[in-house]
Amino acid sequence: MHKWLGLLLLVFSFSAKGQELNCTVKISFERITDANPQIFKTLERSLNDFVNNTKWTSRDFERNERIDCSMFINISAYSSNAFTATLQVQSSRPIFNSSYSSPVLNFNDKDFNFRYTEGENLYYNPNSYDSNLIAVIAFYANVIIGLDADSFQKNGGTTYYQAAQSLVSLASGGGAKGWSQQDGGNNNRYFLITDLMSNTYAPFRESLFEYHYGALDKMSDNQKEGKEKAVVALKTLAKVQNVRPNALLTRMFFDAKTDEIVAMFSGGPMMANADLIELLNRVSPLNSSKWNNIK
Repeated sequence: MHKWLGLLLLVFSFSAKGQELNCTVKISFERITDANPQIFKTLERSLNDFVNNTKWTSRDFERNERIDCSMFINISAYSSNAFTATLQVQSSRPIFNSSYSSPVLNFNDKDFNFRYTEGENLYYNPNSYDSNLIAVIAFYANVIIGLDADSFQKNGGTTYYQAAQSLVSLASGGGAKGWSQQDGGNNNRYFLITDLMSNTYAPFRESLFEYHYGALDKMSDNQKEGKEKAVVALKTLAKVQNVRPNALLTRMFFDAKTDEIVAMFSGGPMMANADLIELLNRVSPLNSSKWNNIK
């Protein structure tokens, strides 16, 4: 009896640790009317299994440490196992001593084109480029983990960004869009990871730590102090604007955080927000209509 109990505890201890992501993958194929919908449903199941059951890092995550995230794939064309799609990636992290989860990433990848045969096995090898489907999903898995780590420890995400950067190097010769600086614009996977690893954008990563660990995680102890530290974090982020106006990382930050910032500074202990609103309008002018709702 005691041997069986010990075995069960051992099995449970292994099952309670491991994978890093708690991810929901959804596929929309409403625009596809001339294909068997089963292939899209099979792909959705396969991707959910792949993302949530792959060990992305060498670190063991406790069950309660798994990162909540989602990937929404919108299929716009399909023919002969070739898919044309976009990918919306989102993630969040819990805030200490609260039931609130703060959005960390909200990014739209407009060049997610891949091939998939129904029933094929999806396997991640960090040292090879086997398919664009696997590479893109693996890239964002590492970015999600990196951003989450940066929010808990200053520059904590470097190892995971390096893994994503390695995928860019492996995939750049595969011919798929989104992996090269020559693909046009500055809003693709190449620029995202290049900027995250660049010293020019170091204030972005510093602000992630200050904003989440230094400000939001302290809200339950002292809300006014937490809001003040959030202002400090936003001033750190503004350093990016000073050298690279309208930078990708700045836009990405506010795509995730705008509504949260408005809610944070519109309630709770009153503060003089005039300087904050001026700062926000300068750093993220596209959201000026929302900033003006801060009272």
